[in-house]
Amino acid sequence: MPPHTAPSPRLFALAWPLFIELLLGLAVGMIGTLLAARVSDAAGAAFALANHVLATLFILFRIIGAGVSVVVTQSLGGGRRDQADALARAALGASSWIGLLGGAAALLGAGPLLRLLNAPAEVLPLAQPFLMALAPALLLDAWNACMASVMRAHLRSRDTLAVLVAMQLCQLALAIPLMQWLGLPGFALALVLSRGLGLGLHLGLWRLRLGLRPQWGDWWRLPRRELATVLHIGLPGAAENIAYRLAYMVSIAVAGTLGASALAAHSYASQLMYFVLLPGLATGFAAEIVVGHLIGAGRLHEAHRLVRRALARGLLISVVVATLAALASPWLLRQFSTDAGIVSAGVTLMWLTVLLEPGRTFNLVVINALRAAGDARYPVMVGAGSMLLVLAGGSWLLGHVLGWGLVGLWIAYAADEWLRGLLMWRRWATQGWVPHARGVHRRLHRRHPL
Repeated sequence: MPPHTAPSPRLFALAWPLFIELLLGLAVGMIGTLLAARVSDAAGAAFALANHVLATLFILFRIIGAGVSVVVTQSLGGGRRDQADALARAALGASSWIGLLGGAAALLGAGPLLRLLNAPAEVLPLAQPFLMALAPALLLDAWNACMASVMRAHLRSRDTLAVLVAMQLCQLALAIPLMQWLGLPGFALALVLSRGLGLGLHLGLWRLRLGLRPQWGDWWRLPRRELATVLHIGLPGAAENIAYRLAYMVSIAVAGTLGASALAAHSYASQLMYFVLLPGLATGFAAEIVVGHLIGAGRLHEAHRLVRRALARGLLISVVVATLAALASPWLLRQFSTDAGIVSAGVTLMWLTVLLEPGRTFNLVVINALRAAGDARYPVMVGAGSMLLVLAGGSWLLGHVLGWGLVGLWIAYAADEWLRGLLMWRRWATQGWVPHARGVHRRLHRRHPL
């Protein structure tokens, strides 16, 4: 069957395994936060702060990760399986180098990175050894994320879900006893061991489902032609993520100046907020995969209709889920802390999240769709200004200068999400992405006549 007549992947069939994957990942992180918080609020803040640094370093992988998912789906949609396999091998080699670089930064720069975030004096001695122990996980996570992205591009989202379930169950089974014996480094050890299991399972699935058997050279080789295709999408995508993470870290640094209690409240409310954004995030990832297949096949009208439906669904779900989370937040936050001030601050932040989340949904769905259509530079060019001025500058102005504290940070988060989201929707609705999508299809058509 020619690629342009192949049935399009169904959004929901891809979105629900992605949602469960993300939910399980956050659930394990929340359990780790709960275990750390039961030691002390300082330990809970240290756990969160070290994970913020780890997440920032992992954005290095987005240089490859943001591109490989898109270009593999486009190649598959255009009937270029040979090109898709070459891209997957190239991404694996690049992931090795990026994972090693990130791990070295966590191991050697743990202290300076945490001090850069204004880690309180009672938090730093707990966070630094924890972050150093997390360093090996960056390499394993880079490999796992690369292999999972390729599996999803091949519409094997249920297989990636099975791997993630096995990893998270392994991590939980190990983390609970290891944290009792070793404290925070015990969680890091459980994380590394579970990621090793995930790598073994992904290798088996690559061979069984995709017929891909990486050779030794594939783990380290950096083929120029394939990586150039990946980086065309990946570099703008990574720049956007790096800009966001750096701006967000400014807000974390502002929260750090407010003291350990404020940092703990920020951490606990953020944990709940991550659960609220999961439906929109899963929808956005699924939309990226489906749009990539449709663009590769030249079915631009279908891609346009799909994004409109996905966005409408995401907006409705985000409001409902955020409201339910805000209503339940007094009880949920008391699971983290018995400090009345921390709980009260967290409840206020969760109600502000009801305002924030619809704006974020525009970004989660539309930015991924723009990237899948080949329009990768617009989001970072437009978004960087908002991230710098509204997110970072607004956090500093409202949270520190005007003294609004955590409420000021959340208002800055909401203003940034809404501004960027509406600009991204304008780009999609006015079809500014269409020339890029046609260019992708012409490239594939030129190499492989349909």
